[in-house]
Amino acid sequence: MEKEITNFLNFIKEDKKLSDNTFQSYKRDVLQFKEYINENNIEYKEIKQENIEAYLNSLKELGKKPSTVLRHLASIRLFYQYLMRSKVISLDPTFGIQSPKIEKRTPNILSSKEVNLLLEQPKGEDLKSIRDKAMLEIAYATGMRVTEIISLNVEDIDFANACVICRNANKQRIIPLGKLALKALKDYTTKSRTFLIKNEDEKALFVNVNGKRLTRQGFWKIIKFYQEQAHITKDITPHVLRHSFATHLLQNGADLKSIQTMLGHSDISSTQVYMQFQDDGIKDIYKKAHPRA
Repeated sequence: MEKEITNFLNFIKEDKKLSDNTFQSYKRDVLQFKEYINENNIEYKEIKQENIEAYLNSLKELGKKPSTVLRHLASIRLFYQYLMRSKVISLDPTFGIQSPKIEKRTPNILSSKEVNLLLEQPKGEDLKSIRDKAMLEIAYATGMRVTEIISLNVEDIDFANACVICRNANKQRIIPLGKLALKALKDYTTKSRTFLIKNEDEKALFVNVNGKRLTRQGFWKIIKFYQEQAHITKDITPHVLRHSFATHLLQNGADLKSIQTMLGHSDISSTQVYMQFQDDGIKDIYKKAHPRA
């Protein structure tokens, strides 16, 4: 099984063009599954549906969330589909296994007032404050994921056309930048980044005090710091700014398809979750104006 897992991981890394985070999740899941079947003396080529269901139940008993169990199932399913494709096995043991139901949680969002309060916090003219201002502005202005933001290079900002090129795995999308975000980025690249970097060849847009590319943890700590500074009681993460970006666009008249494109959602259903935050005023207008309302 060791050889098959190695071949499988090489395959999905090269063929699927996955992000590193997604690849590492598949790897962890499959290796954990391997430990389980080894401990239970189950031959991976002869595994049956009930063995996999027992494994998924064991994850539930350990208190794993339905979304985590679903991810494990997806990883195992992909592994066995690869084995079928490689003619190692002839039947897919995951066929017919029901995916655990996941309740769609209501995204945590900030009000426009709370967003403004947060973005106003980096007030200083020191190198760090100027950088932090630009980071917060671009997070809310674009709705990009934290990994996408810290992966940005200087060349990904198009100042002339007021947009950012967001690259994710083998895909890319172009997101407009508003005046405030553009100004904050210009200030950062001219007044702060130049002095933070230690190497002129550094490509990263956002760098830490050591001049190296900022990490996810670094970005998270920065947001938490300014949340406390703003005395906002809601839990704020980079993803909360992403949710707020989408919700505020929708509430101000943007169409769902455009929001889907800017967020980089492959499926419109992922974007439709924001429909629940539509202003009641729009619903009232519809009820009054539509002949069949």
